[in-house]
Amino acid sequence: MTLLATFVPLQATVFGLVAAGAGAVVLTRDPLCQIVVSGLYGLALVAAFVVLQAPDVALSMLVVSTVAYPLVVLAAIARVRGGKPEQAEPEDESGEGGRR
Repeated sequence: MTLLATFVPLQATVFGLVAAGAGAVVLTRDPLCQIVVSGLYGLALVAAFVVLQAPDVALSMLVVSTVAYPLVVLAAIARVRGGKPEQAEPEDESGEGGRR
């Protein structure tokens, strides 16, 4: 009975982290920040699967949520933006910023 008594608080803590992480992912608006928060949420899910004694699912989730998914989304964002950071137009002598 002592083994059960030690796992219940641990499970409740991990489930609370998972619930808070899900809310954080939903409420994050910036795509780059959302990728980071999503990766942290994936780590919380990995912890939940370890606590629930599913190490094979935890390893799969670790690779997908913290490595593969963020890299794919970052590559897609970079491709959409043209792979270059946005550059400001150079200003001419009149101070109009190149506008006509």
